[in-house]
Amino acid sequence: MLEEFTNLEQHIENAIDWLWKLMPNIILALVLLVVGLWIVRFLNRMVKKFFDHKDYDPTLEGFLQSFISIALKVVLFVLVVTQLGVKTSSLVAMIGAAGLAIGLALQGSLANFAGGVLILLFKPFKVGDWISAQGVDGAVKEITIFSTKLNTFGNQVAIIPNGQLSNGNVINYNAESIRRENYIVGIGYSSNIKTAKDILLKICEEDERILSDPAPEVYVGELGDSSVNLTLRFWAPNEVFWPARFNVIEQSKIRFDGAGIEIPFPQRVMHSSE
Repeated sequence: MLEEFTNLEQHIENAIDWLWKLMPNIILALVLLVVGLWIVRFLNRMVKKFFDHKDYDPTLEGFLQSFISIALKVVLFVLVVTQLGVKTSSLVAMIGAAGLAIGLALQGSLANFAGGVLILLFKPFKVGDWISAQGVDGAVKEITIFSTKLNTFGNQVAIIPNGQLSNGNVINYNAESIRRENYIVGIGYSSNIKTAKDILLKICEEDERILSDPAPEVYVGELGDSSVNLTLRFWAPNEVFWPARFNVIEQSKIRFDGAGIEIPFPQRVMHSSE
């Protein structure tokens, strides 16, 4: 019992001696931590002021500021731990092993993170653009690091992972200021093609939202089973494209009826056996 008590005293004395020897490093590490955090905050303020004077995308600015802040804190952590006596090689190996484990566990999230970075850097679309991607059509509401939010036609919010967006096909309807419509309407074989074409062109001429340059065009696109299909091509600015399109559809029906031009529709004829 006495021997065990003596060993305990020896261990306590060794621990106290070790702490006294390590005390200067602990004090220096604490000083380094306090000063380092102040420097990190100062640099973060400088970065924010820099972005305030630049016309960058707000989402990109927020991401870069967060990334710089985290990177500076990681560097500070390494310096503080090294000051406590931990070997740099051991620390790097530990961080590398932890990073590998986290990377394997979060492969999907890392892919989305990388996709978000690519979207923010190359800007295939921006907030407010109407896009079609991954089977979803909608206006871009928000671009985050991991996903992009779209407002659909029905005002639902669709969330698409950035990894899929950056690797898949994306149609940006707002990339150009004007947009072309290919409107197909069928008329009966007995109807006058020239009259129908003149009516469609007249509708476009009277609608101020439809551009005269490039000029609207009408072609016979197909001789169908029960109709002659006309293709009307016209251009309109993005902001008035849909009202112009709906007006063309409505007016074509009204004026075709007035001119006696038939718009065929499927019919079923029933014959009685009596």
